[in-house]
Amino acid sequence: MTARPTAPPSPPTPAGQSLAAMPCCLSSFLDRVILGDNCETLAAMPAESVDLVVTSPPYDDLRTYGGHSWDFERLAGELTRVLKPGGVIVWVVADATVNGSETLTSMRQAIHFKDVCGLNVHDTMTYEKHNAPPTGNGRYYQAWEYMFVLSKGKPKAFNPIHETRRNACNDKRTHRVKAFQRDTNGEMQKKAYTIRDSVPRRNVWSYLVGGGNSSEEMAAHEHPAVMPDSLAKDHVTSWSNPGDVVLDPFAGSGTTLKAAKELGRRFVGIEINAEYVEICHRRLAQEVLNLFPDNSKAQEGVRLS
Repeated sequence: MTARPTAPPSPPTPAGQSLAAMPCCLSSFLDRVILGDNCETLAAMPAESVDLVVTSPPYDDLRTYGGHSWDFERLAGELTRVLKPGGVIVWVVADATVNGSETLTSMRQAIHFKDVCGLNVHDTMTYEKHNAPPTGNGRYYQAWEYMFVLSKGKPKAFNPIHETRRNACNDKRTHRVKAFQRDTNGEMQKKAYTIRDSVPRRNVWSYLVGGGNSSEEMAAHEHPAVMPDSLAKDHVTSWSNPGDVVLDPFAGSGTTLKAAKELGRRFVGIEINAEYVEICHRRLAQEVLNLFPDNSKAQEGVRLS
């Protein structure tokens, strides 16, 4: 795929003026990794400009991510505002265990998106860690996370991933399998079914995780919580079309952005941690746009366009 030319950098933010007050058009954000606060950055983006959000926010402060905090309710509102009608947010989350109980923060976030933001909970998917690390404290291995698929109305894009189907015996037959079914009189009858070559994947997706599994790139593993490359690609494939705009407001190591780029989508990444922006930069091999030039500490080690 032919590389896109790098868009010109936006003018620096005038002293004392908020980014939200600046006249920023979407082209100022496309195919960029933006160093800064996600709510401030989103506030400057045009409404209904994003087709798909694929992100995994920090879970219940389980990791510090450089000591940065974030405002869930404000972020949820901004994501809803910039999402196009028919657009989708894939929200990958899990819960901490505090004082012997799971927090259920993930559920509260999904309910907020539905009841306050007015989005549909289109699907409650799960991401299974096929090789989840062992856990103690009297619990089974924690082997999965939520993937809430939230939509602004009916999703306008759905490209289902298909997988080979096998019958319950897992043998080599691919054409017919017999089953019992009641007819209109209530009598049990044998019926033959044609087995399709492939069917849409179910909503429990399984991936290998950990070093060398989530990503083959060493740079990705410099981030403390790497989203599997395949997970990001599968969601970008499923809920967007080529040319669509894909956003990750917690860009991290750039996994969603890289998937979008490789699949022919435009992307917008936002990340407040300069070290992670540099990881994104290396993985994407592109310039980094800094819309917060007076944040000198955040600029350290980041190459600007």
